[in-house]
Amino acid sequence: MHPRGSESTGEGKGTTRMPRPSHNQLARRERQIMEIVYRLGQATAAEVQSELPDPPSYSAVRAHLRILEEKGHLRHDQEGTRYVFQPTVARHRARRSALKQVVQTFFEGSAEQAVAALLDMSHSTLSADDLDRLSGLIDRARKEGR
Repeated sequence: MHPRGSESTGEGKGTTRMPRPSHNQLARRERQIMEIVYRLGQATAAEVQSELPDPPSYSAVRAHLRILEEKGHLRHDQEGTRYVFQPTVARHRARRSALKQVVQTFFEGSAEQAVAALLDMSHSTLSADDLDRLSGLIDRARKEGR
């Protein structure tokens, strides 16, 4: 098991620890590409290009994917002549990191303010089951002193 926030390079004895890539440091187009790859689970350059708003050239998409791979956000497998890209960080970890950044940036670190905003903007009525689940999460947070 690796310490939180690092990964082994996998080279055996004397390995170095590399920090996990931070999605907070991505440019707009890089974030768009990462969102597409996360949504699809894996994607080729052509698939990414077809999903992008105002898509750049195929070569530009490939360059972005290569850069994201160099930064440690993506890895690829080769299937025939195609590279199929997958995220290096599990979706649930990326989700937590992104949400933490949003709470810090827009809600001054206040989970309460973030939850209140989410409830205010909810276009649908929460079901009794949804409310029970949220209540249970709040009760558990209280017991854990959070």
